Amino acid sequence: MPDFWPARRVMVTGGAGFLGSALVRRLEAAGATEIFVPRSRDYDLRTKDAIDRALADGTPDLVIHLAAVVGGIGANRENPGRFFYENAIMGIQLMEQARLAGVAKLVTVGTVCSYPKHTPVPFREEDLWNGYPEETNAPYGLAKKMLLVQGQAYRAQYGFNVIHLVPVNLYGPGDNFDPASSHVIPALIKKCEDAIESSADHIDVWGTGSASREFLYVDDAAEAIVLAAERYDGADPVNLGVGEEITIRELVELIAEVAGFTGEIRWDPSKPDGQPRRALDTSRARERFGFVARMPWEDGLRATIQSYAAARRTGVSE
Repeated sequence: MPDFWPARRVMVTGGAGFLGSALVRRLEAAGATEIFVPRSRDYDLRTKDAIDRALADGTPDLVIHLAAVVGGIGANRENPGRFFYENAIMGIQLMEQARLAGVAKLVTVGTVCSYPKHTPVPFREEDLWNGYPEETNAPYGLAKKMLLVQGQAYRAQYGFNVIHLVPVNLYGPGDNFDPASSHVIPALIKKCEDAIESSADHIDVWGTGSASREFLYVDDAAEAIVLAAERYDGADPVNLGVGEEITIRELVELIAEVAGFTGEIRWDPSKPDGQPRRALDTSRARERFGFVARMPWEDGLRATIQSYAAARRTGVSE
């Protein structure tokens, strides 16, 4: 629909972040000319007043809510209360104030961490309520899942067009490589690059390596969100992924190979693996709004590693 985006005023919370930056680029490529990104230094979206100011300043027709407090297993274990409260309060208040402000459509972006710990693979959207999430990231996953509940309730009572997307773990150039808060791929890439730089003969990795994960390239995720915002108006949650999984052991070996690290990989089974398996059924996204991931896995991983290595050499922060 070539006329859709030029006619829309769009607000993207978290629009300066990893996924947000890719999404803003994709919106611009789709023809959006009025994109408002409320920066956290100016708008603390944990507070109602800041949300109201952002909506007044951006006057959006459509809001895409990406802002979140996120991290890997370690960060989730250390900050369960913060991760629950800040993610829940941002989304809950934003949805209510957007409704009151007359926003036509709200896109909430959830997380694969919302799925039950022992969900059968591939994860289907109907499985979201069939158990409790994996314990280490349950507070975060449940906070994000409450936005699905709220959106469906607001659709039923107020006719508010809220859609809910459930992406798997993302990766790509520009990811967060801070070891205190990064997810698995950037954390492993940094471990390998640090070891190469220091001539270390080994790296230490959490867990047993037996858990599996699915990963979606950040530009593919941005494409999916744009397509859903443009074409999908349903109450049902929709998975965003590629439909394939890789074990953490295979992932570590591949990252080490691509990065050029030839030392020993030492596993620490005293540390948690997290959810045993993750791989999504992506048929609903294909059927409802035509999304199919395009980036080949090894190409995307190579681009991520090369981008980070280049940034280290030049001193430019990823």
